[in-house]
Amino acid sequence: MSLNSESKIPKYKQIVSAIEETISIGSLKKDDKLPSLNTIKNKFNFSRDTVLVAFNELKSRGIIHSVVGKGYYVSSENIAIQQKIFVLFDELNSIKEDLYNAFLENLGNHVQVEIYFHNFNPIIFNKLILENVGNYNYYVIMPANLKNSYQAISVLPKEKVYILDQINDNLIDYAAVYQNFEKDIYAGLFAGLKMLESYKKIILLFNEDKQPEGILKGFISFCNTHHFSYEIVDSFSNRTPIVGDIYLVLDDKNLIRIIKKIKEQNLVIAKDIGIISFNDTLLKEVVEDGITTISTDFKIMGMQLATMILNNTTKKIENPSSLIIRKSL
Repeated sequence: MSLNSESKIPKYKQIVSAIEETISIGSLKKDDKLPSLNTIKNKFNFSRDTVLVAFNELKSRGIIHSVVGKGYYVSSENIAIQQKIFVLFDELNSIKEDLYNAFLENLGNHVQVEIYFHNFNPIIFNKLILENVGNYNYYVIMPANLKNSYQAISVLPKEKVYILDQINDNLIDYAAVYQNFEKDIYAGLFAGLKMLESYKKIILLFNEDKQPEGILKGFISFCNTHHFSYEIVDSFSNRTPIVGDIYLVLDDKNLIRIIKKIKEQNLVIAKDIGIISFNDTLLKEVVEDGITTISTDFKIMGMQLATMILNNTTKKIENPSSLIIRKSL
């Protein structure tokens, strides 16, 4: 490598450029070992911290990686990658796919994204974050409603973290694109108030381990304010649909289950039993001629997130939500 201690270019950037050039001409290839921190430090009379900053930048872009006790090695010969982003979602479904694709489409070239899923398991959540500290330029994290998620997140540089979908009081200082679940569920039900008055009782299927507490609060607030009879259940297993019920269903599997039960009772959706689902998908546009949904726009969420990262902005954006009325009411 050829470095100039008298150059006006920051020393760490010289090291980055020199290693990139060495890779580009083929002198360093994937899995090759780099000179040690001390070797570069002593040869060019740089501080060890300067060399470490350069190595960490290359590491965060996925170009090099470190092996404890052995040193640094080339991970990728694609030096065009300027940023590498860690994405941790709660689970894989069609909604998250729409969000992820919109995020990728708006990032542009020279950005590498690696996605992981914690599936609401706090052990996996903590492990994935701790194992990847320092390996990425930015961290996009969907903590869902995991308790104490902030403890794992706090090991990451705050300016590199973006919280997605759910936030809580412990994450209030982080940049985020989020849903205001309490407000959205209330506003969505209120938008359909006249149609809901045709039914006797609203039944919410709610799983406290996976679903946001804000939905529960917004639902109860709406029902009490507008004097609706309501019930909150955690399963449809032993339930028989009754004429005059309206179901608020938050996940796709249980949506299909309640439709099946309604058909088994020879009841008619909308006329006898109402259905409102949460989070819109292509499936809900076509099932039973259309299922009414309360939904945020996940494509906008992905676009907003990409824009924030590309502009290196740190703010909190509340994603819009609306009621989409179809034939299930």
